[in-house]
Amino acid sequence: MNRDSASRTALSVACFVALLAGSTASASLPARLPAVVDPSDEVRPRSASLKTLLDDYAEFLMRENPLWATTRGDFRFNDKLGDVGPVGTTRRAAATRVFLDRVKGLDRSGFMPEDHLDADLLVYELGLAVEGEKLHTEQMPINSQEGPHIWLPQMSDSIPFQTPKDFADYASRVEQVSTSIDQTIDQMKLGLAAGRVPPAVVLAQTVASVRFLGSDDMKDDPTKSPFYRAFQKPGADAASAERARKAISEALVPAYRKLADFLEKEYIPKCRQTLGISEGVDGADAYRLALKYHTTTDLTAEQIHEIGLKEVARIKAQMLDCMMETDWAKQGKVTREAASLKNFINFLRTDSRFYYTDAKKLLGDYRDICKKVDAELPRFFGNLPRNTYGVREIPKFAAATAAAAYCNPGSIRSGVPGYFMVNTHQLDQRPSFGMVSLALHEAVPGHHLQLAIADELEGVHPYRTMTGYTAFVEGWALYTESLGLEMSSELARINPSHGEADPSRGIYADPYDYFGRLSDEMWRACRLVVDTGLHAMKWPRQQALDYMLQNTAGTELDLSSEVDRYIGWPGQACAYKIGELKIKELRARATAELGTNFDIRGFHDQVLGGGALPLPVLEKQVDRWVQERQKAMITK
Repeated sequence: MNRDSASRTALSVACFVALLAGSTASASLPARLPAVVDPSDEVRPRSASLKTLLDDYAEFLMRENPLWATTRGDFRFNDKLGDVGPVGTTRRAAATRVFLDRVKGLDRSGFMPEDHLDADLLVYELGLAVEGEKLHTEQMPINSQEGPHIWLPQMSDSIPFQTPKDFADYASRVEQVSTSIDQTIDQMKLGLAAGRVPPAVVLAQTVASVRFLGSDDMKDDPTKSPFYRAFQKPGADAASAERARKAISEALVPAYRKLADFLEKEYIPKCRQTLGISEGVDGADAYRLALKYHTTTDLTAEQIHEIGLKEVARIKAQMLDCMMETDWAKQGKVTREAASLKNFINFLRTDSRFYYTDAKKLLGDYRDICKKVDAELPRFFGNLPRNTYGVREIPKFAAATAAAAYCNPGSIRSGVPGYFMVNTHQLDQRPSFGMVSLALHEAVPGHHLQLAIADELEGVHPYRTMTGYTAFVEGWALYTESLGLEMSSELARINPSHGEADPSRGIYADPYDYFGRLSDEMWRACRLVVDTGLHAMKWPRQQALDYMLQNTAGTELDLSSEVDRYIGWPGQACAYKIGELKIKELRARATAELGTNFDIRGFHDQVLGGGALPLPVLEKQVDRWVQERQKAMITK
């Protein structure tokens, strides 16, 4: 959710409240969502007033984001896209404050622990949304990796098509795309008037992507548009297909042309040349709020920068050790002291054996890795999700500006599987030694597993299945990369010619795959340094790119895209390492306190069993689990 999993993973409730469309109407929970059942209800009832509030709030969220509602199995709004314009923003802001007043005004006497947790989470999220309203992020909705030119053309991938009505509803959504684009332009015009614009560099490739969707080719033959892909599925009816073709040719293509012209002629020329969000109209407070939002902590930019520097030094030492185990070091007969990490990384970037020439082969090898890892999951988890996942190619219209991969979450509620989306654009920039860690991160036991478990939670209010804090979601996915070290070495892609295989490193027994894991971890550590450098310390773009190139094995194509992502999405990249370090800290603490009674499956189930939580709340949850197990040990 990035883009090594950036936003396509999970979106937080606060994000929906602050950014998406909807109304404040209250209604009963969707009929297709599972009933709320709590084992303790027969002993001590949950708060009725809190449940009513949560019901209203869940309803509000579904109405605000009809596309998200569809993926969750709530099909009442299948023919709607939602209002992303200024009117919707104003309505949302008012609704958010009403919900916050309601939850703060609840009488908590008699609340059960779960009631307190639900109420505390709601106060946290709504409060964060209210605090963040002054940043008006909705007025900067487009960059090279985000916007209506990226996600709207892919919306059919997350929608189930089973009946003629499904196709008719989707045709209605295609008909509304032009309105959504007009609303987006309205938001950007408000941003221009307020001086609230993104750095011009993050829009460098956007115009070309938008013009692609507004091309003469698609106007003359709408079946070539990515919006028409759904009507090539079995069961598509002629009437709905004709509606879509007409909408694409007569409204959608002109709308994207209008957006491209607006970006090129009016918007980008007025975007700022500075990079850091602290240098924008909202000042340093904007970065403080961005870090708080994404990391769910009060860590300062300076503190995060220092954590990053320490992690970079630690991981670099491990990378040097691994480098000496490879055939490159042995054939060159270099010592560790004389070896150059820079030269080794240059070798990795230029040796053809690490790069594919066939996209189908790349996708097939990713599927093999995922299949092997699937069999390992019961060793690490007591609760596994029901929903499945597949491996797919990132659409060509989005691939040029997308990162190496991302997770496109599905839902068992709607019958849509999850997908591990892989970038096959410019194969000579997609190194094979990073495939194992990337598959663990995006598919299982990373994003797909965590998101599917959260979506399928039982015994909690549906609201708890809707949270998606970046520090938790991305911290978990990064943490799972290290779980590969604990998996069977029989899963490893050992190549005897690569150097010394090390079975103690599990699935990373091959030295190049292990180096790829370290490089990916280094990537996330560098983010702490680079993100804070850009937004708090006024680093120029080239300094940020050079730092990434010097310390990771990433290609210049990927790293250039990543740096632009950090510029356009302040603070988000810091969530990965901060979240991972907290989960590892909690595991180490639980292991020390429980000793031989520590259960890795129980620990993971506890971490995932409450949905995506802010890190302070997760810490309390794990601490309670440790205390309960200690009490159980004493009673034995």
